[in-house]
Amino acid sequence: MPAMPRRILSLTLLALLLMATTAGATELRAAAATDGATLLLEDGRSLRLAGIEPAAPPMAAEPGDHWPLAEAARRALAELAVGQSLTVRGEARTDRHGRLLAQLERGDGLWLQGALLARGLARVHTRPDARALAREMLAAEAAARDAGRGVWRTRAYAVRPADPDALRRDRDSFQIVEGRVLRVSKAGGDAYLDFGEDWRTDVTVHIGRAALHEFVAAGIDPLSYEGRTVRVRGWVGLRAGPLIEATHPEQIERLDGAASPLPPPHRPSAPPPDLSDDEEE
Repeated sequence: MPAMPRRILSLTLLALLLMATTAGATELRAAAATDGATLLLEDGRSLRLAGIEPAAPPMAAEPGDHWPLAEAARRALAELAVGQSLTVRGEARTDRHGRLLAQLERGDGLWLQGALLARGLARVHTRPDARALAREMLAAEAAARDAGRGVWRTRAYAVRPADPDALRRDRDSFQIVEGRVLRVSKAGGDAYLDFGEDWRTDVTVHIGRAALHEFVAAGIDPLSYEGRTVRVRGWVGLRAGPLIEATHPEQIERLDGAASPLPPPHRPSAPPPDLSDDEEE
């Protein structure tokens, strides 16, 4: 069989590329919103809006308690999405619950995550497999927070100071925490951001070995956080003191310039066993 001319081959490849792009932009339709970030699609599948944590009842809420902001978030998502032509913006994945996980855009160009964040009905909650558009989402969240919209009017969702006693009460919940990183140290291939003099009791951000590769790939040396005021978001656990696992760089925002570095504290060569990081929604 004779070789295909280069021009015809190029046109064929271009046509295949265009077909693949079109196939990835399949129209979706939502039948209902089951909460402030989850849609039941008309084809029976469930889709979770990637990168956000919607308003939800606080940890202390009793089953069946009415939580107006959670209902407002669900109603807003229904208003924005149900009956509309929807397409995935970027790449869709399937999460561990079997739901599609994606950024969604309406036929008229409205970006659903951005709309919910701008109304103050969700917070940014990126994950290693849901990090797209993080900068744009953080900007939308900041605007709503500065304006005091939605969840930002309540103490339940307020940004927490890096205070160990206060954060102990927020154990096993998603929080946004601000404070000055006193020291950064590395041990056993992991990095630790300490917000107090005694890492055994104070607030710590842990960057595991696998996550450290993500920070390096993003051009970030964790040592650069030393002396800086940062905003960290994630699930609060306890490993002696309150601890947040940073699995990807988008969890940490720098809020000011660098201050004088301090000597790192001593850490054992073998860090304690990893904290369970099952982020139930």
